This record gives sequence, structure tokens and C-alpha cells, in this order.
Amino acid sequence: VEIQVRKLYCVSRAVPTLPINLEDAARSEVEIEKALQAGEQLVRVNQDTRLNFRVLDVRTPANQGIFRIQSQVGNAFRQFLLSEGFVEIHTPKLIAGSSEGGAAVFRLDYKGQPACLAQSPQLHKQMAICGDFGRVFEVGPVFRAEDSYTHRHLCEFTGLDVEMEIKKHYFEVMDIVDRLFVAMFDTLNKNCKKDLEAVGCQYPFQPLKYLRQTLRLTYEEGVQMLKEAGVEIEPFGDLNTEAERKLGQLVLEKYGTEFYILYRYPLAVRPFYTMPCYDNPAYSNSFDVFIRGEEIISGAQRVHVPEFLEQRAAACGIEVKTISTYIDSFRYGAPPHGGFGVGLERVVMLFCGLNNIRKTSLYPRDPLRIAP
Repeated sequence: VEIQVRKLYCVSRAVPTLPINLEDAARSEVEIEKALQAGEQLVRVNQDTRLNFRVLDVRTPANQGIFRIQSQVGNAFRQFLLSEGFVEIHTPKLIAGSSEGGAAVFRLDYKGQPACLAQSPQLHKQMAICGDFGRVFEVGPVFRAEDSYTHRHLCEFTGLDVEMEIKKHYFEVMDIVDRLFVAMFDTLNKNCKKDLEAVGCQYPFQPLKYLRQTLRLTYEEGVQMLKEAGVEIEPFGDLNTEAERKLGQLVLEKYGTEFYILYRYPLAVRPFYTMPCYDNPAYSNSFDVFIRGEEIISGAQRVHVPEFLEQRAAACGIEVKTISTYIDSFRYGAPPHGGFGVGLERVVMLFCGLNNIRKTSLYPRDPLRIAP
């Protein structure tokens, strides 16, 4: 077919020389290494350069795929929860006190009053349960001021948060996690084949292995598996990154899954609002969820007794007066409840087997970056 061009209109003229070449930005590490072995040197666009010129970088097929997959994750999360009777809420990100405890909080002046950027919607989603909503969820920004220069931490990310009444046992929350994420993974594998292929061309990865019914192990069982593999863990301490990865490897070898739940964590490593186990207060009604050996979800049953909440907050170094409205909401009658939170960017990173969370944040914010 021959096409004869009579007129050509320029809609928007780009500068003659672009700061990064799209062909270079779309090149995989495999291509670069093969070229080196053949004696040819190809341009490698490093991460900081990509992020400095993000508006060009996101034009590559892999990045288009990553953020279209991210859109589907958010949509699958919302649609599943709406179908389960959850109500979407929107909570404030300017709050009077720390929502999680610890020092990793952005503090600011709010018209002469001390304030913080919310580390999570934790306090307000619990207050929504006290307000008889029964089941709620939120998709919104989360702020963490921690100086973490790692591949999986950001100072701002998109939180996917859930809170719900508990009828009999906090395993009901884990049941939601199980069905939600299996449905989400199924949706991504079914609806995002072209996008996953585009990501895999530049960043090769193996499809996530997961079971139809998600594996659940107690924290003690996890510690025992590590111990048998020669990894010593403090029984009432938390798992570090290396231990998480090793446990993920052991679980994959023994159970054939890269997605599992670890529950009944030591109380000492959980936030102040976590409910202790009824049979052993050294442990808690809490859980974490892992993909490919990395933690993506933290959840638990919450303390709904105000006097106990005050004790726990004070013990964790939180000024009780800064969260008094939160604690007071439990004085008017509060059902047993629990929930969880997960970072959208981390879900996409681990589902796609990517090596850095900055690849799944459109404009990442870390301790060194606040632009573009």
C-alpha cells in the first residue's frame, strides 16, 4: 500500500535533542550484557536519570505496562471490596498526633498547632467502624519520614487500607486478605497479559506462584523453619529483611507458593493498637503477608477497650492527649474489629518481580527526592 503525504501538521514540537533516548530507556539489562560480550557498548540509562526525566521515561513499553497494571490493582482492590459490602471512605492526612507511633513522622505547624502527616488512615478508619459502617476501605496517600534508603521504602506511597467488624475471630480479616489477593492475581493474569509481557521484555521475571487457598503459618512455625535451616531468630523479635527472604525461599521449597500469611506475631513488635492473644499476651492477634519473600501487608485485630488503649499508647511513647479523640470514640461502644494495610507500589513491584519500588511509583518520594 502506497501513501502519498500531501500535508503534515505538527501538533507539538519537541526540542531537537532529548535528554534521554527512548530506545536506550527501553533497553533491558540482558541486551546490554549480550552487547558487552560481543564487544559492543550500549547506553545504559541509570535510575536517577530516568527519574529526573520521568515524563520521558514513562513512555517506554515497560513503564506503560507497569502503570496500567497498577491501575488494575487499584481497580481490583476496590471492586472486590465493594462486592463484599465494604464502604469506601476518605480520611484526613493532616492529624494532631502520630497514627503509628515511633519517630518516622513528618511534623509541621498547623495554624500554630503541632500536627503530623498521617502515617496511615489507621485511627480514622477505626473511628469509622465505631460509627457503625461495619466494613470500610480507603485508597490514599501515606507518609513515612523514615530514613530508609532501601529498594522497597518510600517516604510517600499509596496505601490500600481495610477495616472491618469481627463477628467471631480475627481470622475473618485474614479470610478477606486471602480471597482479595487471589482474585486480584487472577484478574491481573487474565486482563494484563500484554502489559505483563511488555514489563517482562525489559525486566524478565517468573509469574508469581500462589495457591487457591493461601498458606497460613504461625510466627513460631516460621521461626522454627528458619532455625532448622540454621538461621537464628530472636523468638520475640521481628524478622529482618534477610530472614524474610530466607523464609520465603523455604516456604516456596516446601509448599510451592510465593504468597503466604504469617500470623500471631510477638506483641512487642506490633503497633500500640494491636490486640494481644487471649491465651498468651506475649503474642498478638496480628499477621503479615509476604510475596516473593518480602512483606507487603500488615494487619491485626485492634484494641477496642479505651482504658487498655491508653495504657498501650503510653507504653509505646505516644502522648495520649494527641490521640484523645481517637480513644474517646471507643467510649461510646465499639465492636471488636480488625484490618490491614498494603502499599500499592509494593504489590506491583513484587507481582512483577521488579528490583526497586521506584519503578512502580510514578513520581517517587524518598529521603533524597522531592522532584519532579
